Amino acid sequence: MFQLFFKYPSPVFAKGRLVLLATWPAWLLPVLIIGFACGLALLVRLRMRDAAPKLQSWRAWVVWGLQSTLVALILLLLWQPAITISALNSQQNIIAVVVDDSRSMAIPDSNGKTRESAALAALQGGILSGLQKRFQTRFYRLGNGVRPIGALKNIAPVETATHIGDGLKQLVTETSGLPIGAILLLSDGGENATGMGRPEIGLDALQSLRNRRLPVHTVGFGKFESAHDVELEDVSVAANAVANARVTATVSMIQHGYEGQKATLTVRDGNKMLAAREVTLASNGVLQTEPFFFFAGAAGAKNLRFGIEPLPGEENLSNNAIARPILVSDAKRRILYVEGEPRWEFKFIRRAEEDDPTVQLVSMLRTSENKIYRQGISDPSELADGFPVRPEDLFGYAGIIIGSVDAGYFTPLQQELLREYVDRRGGGVLFLGGRSSLSDGGWGASSLNDLLPTFLPAGRNNFHRNSATVQLTAEGINSPITRLLDDPAKNAERWKKLTYLADYQDAGSPKPGATVLVQMNVGHRKLPMLITQSYGHGRTAIVATGGTWRWQMSEPLGDPSHDLFWQQLLRWLVADSPGPVTASMPARNLMDEGHVQLMAQVRDRQFQPATNVQVTGHVVGPEGVNALIELTPSHDTPGLYQTEWTAEKPGTYLAEVTAESVGNQPQELGRDVLTFQREDGVAENFHTEQNRALLEQLAVQTGGSYWEGSDLKNLPSDIGYSEAGISVRTTNELWDMPIVFLLLLGLPITEWLLRRKWGVV
Repeated sequence: MFQLFFKYPSPVFAKGRLVLLATWPAWLLPVLIIGFACGLALLVRLRMRDAAPKLQSWRAWVVWGLQSTLVALILLLLWQPAITISALNSQQNIIAVVVDDSRSMAIPDSNGKTRESAALAALQGGILSGLQKRFQTRFYRLGNGVRPIGALKNIAPVETATHIGDGLKQLVTETSGLPIGAILLLSDGGENATGMGRPEIGLDALQSLRNRRLPVHTVGFGKFESAHDVELEDVSVAANAVANARVTATVSMIQHGYEGQKATLTVRDGNKMLAAREVTLASNGVLQTEPFFFFAGAAGAKNLRFGIEPLPGEENLSNNAIARPILVSDAKRRILYVEGEPRWEFKFIRRAEEDDPTVQLVSMLRTSENKIYRQGISDPSELADGFPVRPEDLFGYAGIIIGSVDAGYFTPLQQELLREYVDRRGGGVLFLGGRSSLSDGGWGASSLNDLLPTFLPAGRNNFHRNSATVQLTAEGINSPITRLLDDPAKNAERWKKLTYLADYQDAGSPKPGATVLVQMNVGHRKLPMLITQSYGHGRTAIVATGGTWRWQMSEPLGDPSHDLFWQQLLRWLVADSPGPVTASMPARNLMDEGHVQLMAQVRDRQFQPATNVQVTGHVVGPEGVNALIELTPSHDTPGLYQTEWTAEKPGTYLAEVTAESVGNQPQELGRDVLTFQREDGVAENFHTEQNRALLEQLAVQTGGSYWEGSDLKNLPSDIGYSEAGISVRTTNELWDMPIVFLLLLGLPITEWLLRRKWGVV
């Protein structure tokens, strides 16, 4: 229908460029159009008073619009408009026909035919013969990359991945010497080169296509939405955990057809169930995020499998589970606890940590003005001179607790060292309430005021030996620090029923970026009790009371609330404190390819970047993989060492990175361990609906078009409009388009009919 009125097919107008063939200057055309329109407007205005009554209104301007349009059309025709467009020369160009043969193309749609068979049927139903009348054709199969094939019968949907962007980039490179005029891609758009994340075509692939001016015409197959399916979109969980600690994961899912129904989330370590939780599914097509808590268990490298139990009638069960590698460590983290006076809180915190094999409290208790009582020290010299004054002494601790200690107890050098401990070393500092703590200890006026997660109130009379009850905030309900019971509602109720505190302290108002997890009820006032924040590379927190010991003394015998809270809080305090060597990878889940980028940040005992060290990595993996690799210094970042390696086989890998000083007597600076895994064929099970948005984006950004598999009759003719290959630019005049003659006749006739209707002919 479009070509009937406009003479040429729509791609001519979409891809062509409008030109004026007349020798008159182009700028004169709009000037004349505006001039004639203004002249007609002035004429209408002058004759308005003498015109018939029915034309002394908006009707006169309708007539002016029709007359101005007619004049503009006539002037445009005098300038001889035309469209220039590049078209491929017949029989001199190649059309690259690329068929997706990944496993998702074997999915049957509602008509019972697989996507692959629908794609082949579309080609053999006249499209291929239409292309071959004008062009040469070459066939390629697309999976991890592209491979040429001799005939369509050699295509089978068995590839374990679909890398559309990488495949097209490879095709551009390998055909650089061929006159490729266009690419025809038949696919469901299941790009998974980015794993199970958001599918997208890389910029380098798009740029390579643009450099060749190669249009990609995409033909989509597969339904746009599943009728009944629940799919895990992502699982976010820390790569490292402390043995037997409570771990938080965030599970994202999306469902179709099960709105409002119950489903069960699970996490397993092999065949062992670690946790299960029932959730209510959200609306169809809405991304749903759920927090999930479980205990890490014993130390070791683990491959945890997060899943959702199958629901009746699910179309795809392969997208119900996601694996995540996690390294559980039982290494003891040492925490320095500085307490200014003997008190119950000190005793019961130490007692709670005696049952935690992953945390060791090293305490210094001031018993008098010039005496300290040390516990948990590794040798007699540790803390013999009081609080450390050298970075190498203080930075060996993973966390610091400051109890009822006046800020003036620390020298300016020690205060600056505390700041560097958090900011540079990345340690955690916890401030406890007490009669010499926080504002009552002069911390608000100290140089460490910005370390605190609250704006402390003025004065020194904010510590009160009065009772206060506690309750969780909305943030505290989902925090692993305050999780006493697995069920969120029961956990919140458990906190409300805890025995009242023996004392409380006004910690002030939280700073921007700080999070209040627990608050205290003091009469009609609500004061923050547990406040956390990130600071520099580390973290700080306040527990604004010295009276949590009553939870242990007054609760029933065997109640774990007090000990569990303190164990979880101190594990949080030290969980992210780095060691001298910190190994990392951009991605620990490798999907369908084994490229590994291993990096290590190495620091000396003062946690300054170590630049003259030897860093090696020892990698062990499946089927006896055992490799020793060397990491080289980065040219841009001091202390950063990196290397690249390839994990050839699917499975779980363990990498241990060791740093040693260089010299006659090398000494080990530290080591770190990380785990990662390679999975082949898993990403193809996710996002199995047709990704029309990606196919349309690819077509639009390369100058092609998106086609539905059921409407391809114009494709053989439209695909020839391309600037790639061997093409010629043609000029198509527009004066003889049928729509022009219709307008030339229709505009005056419309004016005459309107005048007749209004009775002013």
